[in-house]
Amino acid sequence: MDISKIDTNFSLPSNVKKEDIVWYDAADDPFVICGAVRKDPYLRMPDEVAKAVSTGVHELCRNTAGVRARFCTDSPYIAIRCEWDKQSRMTRMAFCGICGFDLYSMSEKGRRQSYIKTFAPHISCEHGYESVLDVNGEMTDYVLNFPLYNNVSKLYIGVQQGSMFQAPMKYSNELPVVFYGSSITQGGCASRPGTCYQNFLSRALDMDYVNLGFSGCGRAEDAMIDYLASLRMSVFVSDYDHNAPSTEHLENTHKKLYRSIRAKHPDVPYIMISRPDFWNRPDDCARRSIVMKTYQTALASGDQNICYLDGASIFAGDEYDACTVDGTHPNDLGFYRFFKALLPIFEKILR
Repeated sequence: MDISKIDTNFSLPSNVKKEDIVWYDAADDPFVICGAVRKDPYLRMPDEVAKAVSTGVHELCRNTAGVRARFCTDSPYIAIRCEWDKQSRMTRMAFCGICGFDLYSMSEKGRRQSYIKTFAPHISCEHGYESVLDVNGEMTDYVLNFPLYNNVSKLYIGVQQGSMFQAPMKYSNELPVVFYGSSITQGGCASRPGTCYQNFLSRALDMDYVNLGFSGCGRAEDAMIDYLASLRMSVFVSDYDHNAPSTEHLENTHKKLYRSIRAKHPDVPYIMISRPDFWNRPDDCARRSIVMKTYQTALASGDQNICYLDGASIFAGDEYDACTVDGTHPNDLGFYRFFKALLPIFEKILR
């Protein structure tokens, strides 16, 4: 059954039909790309470094989680045309989160973002798709969030011919936060890109960030630790508990990651998070103890820029068991609670 034939609210354009449209490559000026080290194709970390880490990270660094395009125009519509070599699919995650883009407008007053709509992909868009959204036609700053899982090799942004562009606003907190971790960090299983916890934080605090979450592959290998320590950052978030294949692996790498970041960034705020799907099982308790031990050791050494977020507190409260799609990966409610747990910490750090 094609539901769009019954309910037209679910219908999607197969192509953009605008006679006055002009297409621009998002990799070029006047667009500003955040969260990627390379464009065409868009990569979250250097290809050669990712390859040295693991086969999984080498593949997943092409996923565009956390990548954003910022621009300012007075066009009465915004269109996208994206290209990729293959389409990602998952049984537990909404299609708009996997390979959709969503658009926010930015107000100068308060520097707050407002959700406009999602460029929803077709169920079958093997090599990309086109979509268009009507906007207000006034000179406006926009933030376009890229897919959380799909690769994007090319992105074109379409506007009405004759539209003006200006340089977009910069983030108030321009030095990026670096998030390292698992599929949860990458954004699985948010319903759309704007509802992963990093984008909640980015909107609330007008902050730039880099998403280095790798689904199933956040294991703090030496090559990854060296790369993370080399990055410019305002805050570092360690959230890879889930992907450490054993408690022994977590114990052998967790303190090593902390010490490597500290050696290069002695004063950068460092946030450690233990797994949020805590059910008081022996393995859960052992893993949380390892993360807490790193934190307590850092405190004992005199580190005043260290913070620990107990994952067991993130989903706690009413409907705690409604926060995930499968007992592990957050839905939008879970990501919102993740954001609310982190917000006071970030407000203290960044404001």
